[in-house]
This record gives sequence, structure tokens and C-alpha cells, in this order.
Amino acid sequence: MRLSTLVLLLSLFIYSEGNAQKHLKSFDFKKGEVLDVMLLSINENSNELYEQYKKIIFPIGFEYTYQPQLGFMTTELTLGNHLPESLVIGKWESKEKREAFLSIITKKVPDFHQRRRELWKYFGLTYYVLKEDTQFSVDTRKYNVATSFWQKSPESFNSFYSKWQKEINDFGGKIIIQLKDGTSPTGYAYNPDLFLIIEWQDKSEFEAFAKAHPLSSYEVLKNVHQFVIN
Repeated sequence: MRLSTLVLLLSLFIYSEGNAQKHLKSFDFKKGEVLDVMLLSINENSNELYEQYKKIIFPIGFEYTYQPQLGFMTTELTLGNHLPESLVIGKWESKEKREAFLSIITKKVPDFHQRRRELWKYFGLTYYVLKEDTQFSVDTRKYNVATSFWQKSPESFNSFYSKWQKEINDFGGKIIIQLKDGTSPTGYAYNPDLFLIIEWQDKSEFEAFAKAHPLSSYEVLKNVHQFVIN
């Protein structure tokens, strides 16, 4: 992990990290709030650009109820063909506030998207409107894997997922959070039909599951993306 990435992540998390237990990253969302999942990879030598971004963009986000949450560095790509450097969670008060920010930001900052491109070489974003109160915690002492599925058809996916979920449990895994019905803004498309974070006791437990479920076992899907977070 490059130093610039570490500095950025620490800055993103500073608003909430202080209250977190050492090994536990906890999240608490109310019904109707919006949860952002952001996959990020930062450009080199971008600390100054980030400081400018933080001074210009963050206050507008705060005005529209954006609340930075904890996030994760990534360590290994296990399925798919792209490993982002980090996975960051965000919170907004409502869908209306979240989408109002998307609508107004280029009026307030015309070069907003250019600033993002200069700062991040990859920026994937999906936001989810929570349909019920949602709390979850990720224990970084465990082996945690983020997984995204894109379906070919609802029927084949439902059958696949029912079996896959049972086998997760059989191999000792635990689904921490699952999200669906997300939205990706134009230019930031990363919108799986299902996004999950799964906890394993250790790497060997996950590897036993992965050995029994190679890429060929996911052929019923349009795509799968999976990587380790901590």
C-alpha cells in the first residue's frame, strides 16, 4: 500500500475512527438513510490534490448530510480482474439529499469530475437506500472478503445464491452484510445485483471454500468480483 493511499484513507476516516474499537469497524444506518460503497485507487503524488478536494468538496457534501464512515484497505484479489486499493463506506440522510448533491455539485464546482479523475485513477460507486434499520460490524482480526455478483437472470441467480449461501455456512463463513437494488451515477458504474461482506475465521477457512468454488462454479452469473479487505 503506497504512503499516499494510507494518508488518504486516514484522512477519510478521521471523522469517525476515534470512536471505533481497535479491531472492530461498526456501522449503524437508519431506515431511509443511504449507504455508499466506494471502490478507490488513488493516483501517485496526489496528496496536494486531495487537500484541495477536501477543502472544496467535503463542505458541500456535509451541507447535503454526507457523513464519512470507516473504510478498508484491500489486500488480495480472489475473483475478477481489478483490485481497488480501498473500499470506503459513506452515509447520507436520505436518497433526496444524496441525489441533490449529485445534481448540484457540478453547478457549485464545474470541474468536479475532472478533480476526481486527477485524484483517483479508479472510482467505482454504488449507493443503497436502506429499507430497514441496519447495523453491522467487521472484525479486522478475522479474514473478510467483499463479493459482488451480477446476474444473468433472476431465476438462475436465485437458485445459485440459495445453494452458495448454504455452502458459505457449511464452510464456516458468516455473511456480515448484503446489499441489493443499488444505483451508480453515470461515470462511476459499479452496480452489482448483490454486494456482500463475508467473515471467515482465517485465511485457510476461506481458501478451503475457494478451492471448492473456482471461477467455473460461477458461470451461471454474468460476472463476479471478489477481494479481501482489512
